[in-house]
Amino acid sequence: MVVTLITIFILGYACIALEHPLKINKTATALMLGTLVWTIFALSHVIPGGEISSHLVENLGETAEIVFFLLGAMTIVTLIEDYQGFTVITDHITTTNKKKLLWVLSILTFFLSALLDNMTTAIVMVALLRKLIADRKERWFFAGMVILAANAGGAWSPIGDVTTIMLWIKGQVTTVNIIVKTLLPSLVCMIVPLVILGSQLKGDIERPEETHAGIEVAPWMRKLVLIMGVCGLIFVPVFKTITHLPPYLGMLLSLSVLWVTTEILSRKHSKEGHKLPTAVSTLEHVDVPTILFFLGILMAVSCLKVAGILGSLAQGLDSMRGIEVGGETVGFFLIDLIIGVLSSIVDNVPLVAAVQGMYPMSPEGFIANHPFWEFLAYCAGSGGSLLIIGSAAGVAVMGMEKIDFIWYLKKISWLALVGYIAGAIVFIGMNLMLEPFEWWSSMV
Repeated sequence: MVVTLITIFILGYACIALEHPLKINKTATALMLGTLVWTIFALSHVIPGGEISSHLVENLGETAEIVFFLLGAMTIVTLIEDYQGFTVITDHITTTNKKKLLWVLSILTFFLSALLDNMTTAIVMVALLRKLIADRKERWFFAGMVILAANAGGAWSPIGDVTTIMLWIKGQVTTVNIIVKTLLPSLVCMIVPLVILGSQLKGDIERPEETHAGIEVAPWMRKLVLIMGVCGLIFVPVFKTITHLPPYLGMLLSLSVLWVTTEILSRKHSKEGHKLPTAVSTLEHVDVPTILFFLGILMAVSCLKVAGILGSLAQGLDSMRGIEVGGETVGFFLIDLIIGVLSSIVDNVPLVAAVQGMYPMSPEGFIANHPFWEFLAYCAGSGGSLLIIGSAAGVAVMGMEKIDFIWYLKKISWLALVGYIAGAIVFIGMNLMLEPFEWWSSMV
């Protein structure tokens, strides 16, 4: 049964990767993959049918949290775009030089991702890219760099990525320590591919012509919707910290406030024959295939988790724990590096959850603020950039920009790998050679 599930999973991923040659939409493949693995798992009778149903409902709930989070974020960003709110930002980005623009957008993405989260930041930045770059294929290079910067930026912040949030909530990392230990490696992870890609870009970009369908939005309304939308996105991690409720509830609350606001604006300020947008009109053109693609992929991965395949994989990696080089134990570094690569294939959340269960915080396991946990945050966060479907940010950008899996693999994946390795070398060097960094662990 295990071999069958793994085989189907690999074949499903291959079909997703070969979407364009096969001429079969990746969403159809993902949905078939997600339903097929659960069906085969149920027919194997390894677990009683009633227990499988409870596992399915539990994992569907976890998947739905991400799907509704994505739906809320995409709707807020699209509303801002419909109200021409992003022109407030793009009007201040005057450079048309490709290299300068790439640096500006990448650095903005890196730090914004630490404040929001990588998926929300990626959605916002793609909306900005559409206002700045007319050529679609040229925009793909910038979008690829956005994925790398968003994942690297989320890895050093306790609220920047789902996996860092998990480690932070469990007390395995603390706020100051995770920032101090992983900020520089994450920055290197972004800058190295940024320098390489920037050296390949020559000339100036061509900006798209400003076309506003329907009614011209007043400047004050543009600013109002932009400020409310961005504040709503920033509110989500604050809501999570204060209430300890899932982030998707905070996202839906922010959406509801903006929805009510746009309903009032539309009722009071629409001109004859032209209505201002509301969330209702925005939801009519939300990218449903991307959301269903997310659903299929996450359900397939959840089946591997319930079947014990991901747990067995994590236990198999534990054999490397005792490896030493020059008298220094480096085995846990190798474990984290491999988990980072695996997170580009399967969701990093169940992988990290499996590792958390294996190593309780104790002298026999790994104590709080041990380099193992900090490096795990870096690897699980930034490793997802190796494939476009390896992270929530990548899937969101892929859906919005219709980026080809094979194109990303050829043009961006190797840059992500170089950055991932460079950042890992910096982290390992800091922990093996720079003793002064160790005093942070005793203070935080």
